[in-house]
Amino acid sequence: MHTLKVIFGGFLLLGVCLLLGRWIGGAAATVVATTIKYFIVLWLAATLVNMWVGVSKAGYSMKDEAPVALLVFAVPAIVAIVIWWRFSAS
Repeated sequence: MHTLKVIFGGFLLLGVCLLLGRWIGGAAATVVATTIKYFIVLWLAATLVNMWVGVSKAGYSMKDEAPVALLVFAVPAIVAIVIWWRFSAS
């Protein structure tokens, strides 16, 4: 359940980043690309912090936590890359 909540948090962060990008710079493809680059960096940092908490506080091993962290990072990041690709194609 925690994994789904964190992935949902990634989608929320993506939405906030896209809204901020649109508010600051408009809907141009370059603005969307820059916004998604920032999102990916922020989301990677958040995923690594989540993994650190899982290892240090919850007692999971790195071996247990690494695949979950990869999944948590990959799902919103892939959606972000698809959005980037769709905006750059138009």
